[in-house]
Amino acid sequence: MPLLTRMVGVPLLVDIRPGAVAALAPLLADHRISSGGRVAVVVGPGQGEAIATSLGEALPDASVMRVEGGTIDAAQSLAAQLRTDFYDAVVGIGGGRLLDTVKWSATLTGLPMVAVATNLAHDGIASPVASLAHDGRKGSYGVQMPVAVVVDLDYVRQSPVRMRRSGIGDAVSNLSAIADWELASRERGESVDGIAVTLARTAALAVLAHPGTVDDDEFLVTLAEGLVLSGLAMAVAGNSRPCSGGDHEILHAIDHLYPGTANHGELAGVGALYCTWLRDADGDAATRLRDCLARHELPRAPADLDLSVEQFAAAVSHAPATRPDRYTILEHLDLGEPDVLDRVDAFAQWARG
Repeated sequence: MPLLTRMVGVPLLVDIRPGAVAALAPLLADHRISSGGRVAVVVGPGQGEAIATSLGEALPDASVMRVEGGTIDAAQSLAAQLRTDFYDAVVGIGGGRLLDTVKWSATLTGLPMVAVATNLAHDGIASPVASLAHDGRKGSYGVQMPVAVVVDLDYVRQSPVRMRRSGIGDAVSNLSAIADWELASRERGESVDGIAVTLARTAALAVLAHPGTVDDDEFLVTLAEGLVLSGLAMAVAGNSRPCSGGDHEILHAIDHLYPGTANHGELAGVGALYCTWLRDADGDAATRLRDCLARHELPRAPADLDLSVEQFAAAVSHAPATRPDRYTILEHLDLGEPDVLDRVDAFAQWARG
């Protein structure tokens, strides 16, 4: 009988719990990532440094490297440093920018990469995508996904509450991205991967429906699992389509036009809310998403991002240019600037309601 299923690459291990970092050394050995602990441990400013220090006794042969993450230059510099010695693997400990930098460097050097996340700000924890800045602009690049993912809730709880909430916006934005993908299928015949959609939708709905908050371990586990599932959805699809639509086009446009406005997940949440409202302003999906963002004290309207209606409208108009190959509700409506401004003005009033 022929093989009728497909093989999907996933991490060897996902460990989400309090105290998970303490098991890092046996994790490396038991899963044959590094039996002798000869690894490069990469940290950035913040909690990563303290975690690396705590691992000193368990991983005496590890080399600790410090980077300021988030750019192509930093990733290439780290790759050059990794080539100066022999390592079984590279362990990145930190937030999204640090992990994206290490993912890129690991890809350049062919080393397996273990992601140790210290916050839950966005869905890059286990994804095959790195978001890095180059020449003042941020882009998304295909990379190898981590061979193992560790999320220690003890450290996640120590991260700023804003960073914990941010991941909620990124997770629930999957619902808008999926709607855009399905729209592209109807209008342009684009192929939709049902497995990727299932993973991305499951992640978003689990977070959307959970009654807890970022102060609860149970909710943090659900959020972490949702972000990991989102990364796997992108790996299955072979691109970011199941987790990135018009919502992320708006996100990237704001990053370009008004850098430093807000973090990734906050912008993704507002972008998703706007795109969902565009599809059906009076629908249940838009209301549920607005209520979720409000309950978790996330931005909903341009004013929450310290942007005027005019600034947000300018970002919406610019958004399609950030992903020229992507068809979303923004490209479908193809509104002129006056109409965009009218829609954004109406949205801003509804979003705060």
